[in-house]
Amino acid sequence: MSVKHAQPNLSQSQASELVKRLYGLTTSEVRSLPSYDDQNFYVAAEGGEYVLKIMNTEDSKKPDLIELQTYAMSFLHKNGLPAQTALPNTSGQLMTLEEIDCGYGCQKYLVRLLTYLPGTTISKTPLTPQLLFEAGKTAAKMDKTLEKMDHPNLRLLERENFIWSLSSVALLDAYIHALDGDPLQELIKSVIRQYETYVVPRRSNFRKCINHGDFNDLNVLVQPDESGGYRITGILDFGDMNSGYYIHELAITIMYMMTEHPEPVEVGGPVLAGWESVLPLNEVERDCLYLLVMSRFCQSLVIARYTVTLHPENAEYLMISSRRGVAIFSQLLELGKERVEKLWFESAAQFGGSK
Repeated sequence: MSVKHAQPNLSQSQASELVKRLYGLTTSEVRSLPSYDDQNFYVAAEGGEYVLKIMNTEDSKKPDLIELQTYAMSFLHKNGLPAQTALPNTSGQLMTLEEIDCGYGCQKYLVRLLTYLPGTTISKTPLTPQLLFEAGKTAAKMDKTLEKMDHPNLRLLERENFIWSLSSVALLDAYIHALDGDPLQELIKSVIRQYETYVVPRRSNFRKCINHGDFNDLNVLVQPDESGGYRITGILDFGDMNSGYYIHELAITIMYMMTEHPEPVEVGGPVLAGWESVLPLNEVERDCLYLLVMSRFCQSLVIARYTVTLHPENAEYLMISSRRGVAIFSQLLELGKERVEKLWFESAAQFGGSK
């Protein structure tokens, strides 16, 4: 699941030289931006602001998939959603495979220059019910728009055995040994079993779509609006796009917004109300929502713990969100499906009524 040296490590001067050579732009400022396994730079050049994105070596071997993700971003942008778009380089291409030495020999990396979206991550913003409603609504609009997208490589989104797909929860069995000796392991196993016995047989009633797959607190940008609240100004990182189901995107959105809220259980209602203002759930989808949120927590917790065994030097960073996740996961388990769903659906109904 992780490959040594997969992540690029360019210096700022290498990034600057790349922008000049590929795009003919002279940079006035270059600085690092956070990224999970690629490398991103903020670039100011000749009156414009951009993000230089250098993909890790593994993803760079999948140019057709990256091209499809780039197309999806542009498609959403054209349809009024705040996604980045890629700029053509001097040869008119939206991405190129570059051979670069980051200190461990020449490796091949896919390079794109994307538009820079203003705003701060939603993780740094007070999550008011109104903003949570907007998050749910935006996630639903995004998936509904992606459903209209046509592209010759759409089949590439059928990502069999993709560890982050909510259709692949059973794959966690191969990594759960990372929690050996931790009482959390048995709780996670019990949720995986419930997923297999309760969710999987009902999946034929879920409505299919294309999922962004990672609508999390660091991939959503916001800016203050006129009314003293916030509006969503950016949707980032399409690397986890996959063929899935509408209900998966909703569960993912609820789960990640919970990790940033002082009262996590209260998050579900407004997000659900926002989602249903665009796409009302059917009965089976409603019935599986709690277990899908729990399953996403399982994915997040198991994969974080497993990644720590591969990269112990990043343990502190990897475990920050994980520690918060464990507390919320335990709280949701303790409350149980019935009580949590009652809370979410009643709160969503009230929110809908007050709109």
